[in-house]
Amino acid sequence: THLPARKGDTDFWTPSLFLSELDNLLKSLGVDGEYDILGQSWGGMLGAMHAITQPKGLRRLVIANSPADMVSWVQTADRLRSGLPEDVQETLKRCEREGKEGSEEYEEAMMVFYGRHVCRVKPMPEELEAAFGSLKEDDTVYLTMNGPSEFSVTGTLKTWNIRDDLHKIKVPTLLLNGRYDEAQDEVVDPYFQAVEKVKWYRFAESSHTPQLEEREEFMKVVAHFLGYTKP
Repeated sequence: THLPARKGDTDFWTPSLFLSELDNLLKSLGVDGEYDILGQSWGGMLGAMHAITQPKGLRRLVIANSPADMVSWVQTADRLRSGLPEDVQETLKRCEREGKEGSEEYEEAMMVFYGRHVCRVKPMPEELEAAFGSLKEDDTVYLTMNGPSEFSVTGTLKTWNIRDDLHKIKVPTLLLNGRYDEAQDEVVDPYFQAVEKVKWYRFAESSHTPQLEEREEFMKVVAHFLGYTKP
């Protein structure tokens, strides 16, 4: 998806594009007849959209750390932000007011939020550092679909909401989040209320990346749900 020339192209960077690409990937891998999907954060949102279409080959779905709509996501992020140190909050507000979300100062303030609600492992795992590095190198998709930050969703996902369609998910579904997660309980609860065959597991020591923060427990829970291990 590295197409920097299309940054800001809201007609191109849409959820439907990624739904089509997921279908293409499943077919090209030759697994579209029988497969499981695990999606984390945006991946979970995409996985849920895919499951709503009731594809014949989908066997099980794991939705990890994902909202069912972006309005509640931003509201929860704002609530968590209010718990940050005052000086960090002031830096965020000032940079946003001045349009300096891309500044090093804003990035440092955001890292305080990330350290509490995205990944609490210190130092930050290499995998996550690499992901942030890739985003910094090319923010085309994030900026166009999300916006300048977790607190300012201005892109094509601004009004994204699949709550009314969640009942269409018919496959067994595992819902995951962490105690300190950006995806707090109120953000993921719509899945639990609407999906017929759903189980919910909350990681006690994790935020938004339990696959890094409680890796062994994460693998155990997911493997059991997918049918690869006994309880």
